[in-house]
Amino acid sequence: MATPAQWIAGARPRTLPAAVSPVLAGTAIALWAGEAVWWKALLALLVSLLLQIGVNYANDYSDGIRGTDDARVGPVRLVGSGVASGRAVKTAAFTALGAAGLVGLVLAATTAWWLVGVGLLCILAAWFYTGGRHPYGYMGLGEVMVFVFFGLVAVIGTTYVQTETFELPALYAAIGIGAFACAILVANNLRDIPTDTVSGKRTLAVALGEERTRHFYGLLIDLAVVALVGVALTTTWWVLLALAAGPASIRAVSKVLGDKATGPGLIPVLQLTGVAELLYAAGILAGIAVSLL
Repeated sequence: MATPAQWIAGARPRTLPAAVSPVLAGTAIALWAGEAVWWKALLALLVSLLLQIGVNYANDYSDGIRGTDDARVGPVRLVGSGVASGRAVKTAAFTALGAAGLVGLVLAATTAWWLVGVGLLCILAAWFYTGGRHPYGYMGLGEVMVFVFFGLVAVIGTTYVQTETFELPALYAAIGIGAFACAILVANNLRDIPTDTVSGKRTLAVALGEERTRHFYGLLIDLAVVALVGVALTTTWWVLLALAAGPASIRAVSKVLGDKATGPGLIPVLQLTGVAELLYAAGILAGIAVSLL
């Protein structure tokens, strides 16, 4: 029986900035549009957090029963380490995803019912990342789906539920946030290339190889900077406060491209990238807030 501390660790709290950041960025654009609705922003945040926790437990379950996590480098996995049964972790995943769906229904009921379909796609994407017979995470599509759901859908969706309009700055912000979210996954998969290769998990990192994966990580960070310029051009130059993410990003890129970190040496990169994403989103929100004073 896993302890409460092990269950919390299994939820992978260090990945939660990837859930908070899109809501901060999306709310920033809603604020710029003069339509920020704070209670909807809080509900969107709850949905995002529950989806992130749900996909983390689902990934733990699916990889665990396949044996992918048997020789994993990094934080302990509940099923792979044997501290929790697959059934219990699967139940935790479904509980988190179901709760996200219920909160999402409230947002849909108060905004537009077609959002129910978007929410269903998010839940399906969370489960089939590593779940089912043909998980897309095993076919090199993980980064694409992370960009779509934790970038485009999360940011633009957060703005939409508050403004009920599609705002161009939200697209640019979504590209930046999506790039950071992808970078987190790329760093994770870069670390796991040896074990994933042995277990047959063909991630994009396995397909690209180590060197190209390192350069792909750097390109994603560059894309986030370019996207920030797009946000600035369509809102206010105050959003360049998001460059506060620079020091953490530079340190992360240095470890990936300069130090050629491997294995456990890449764990700090995950942390730095998560911090950078959060600072990026908070900087956009702070910049827009300051510009409206």
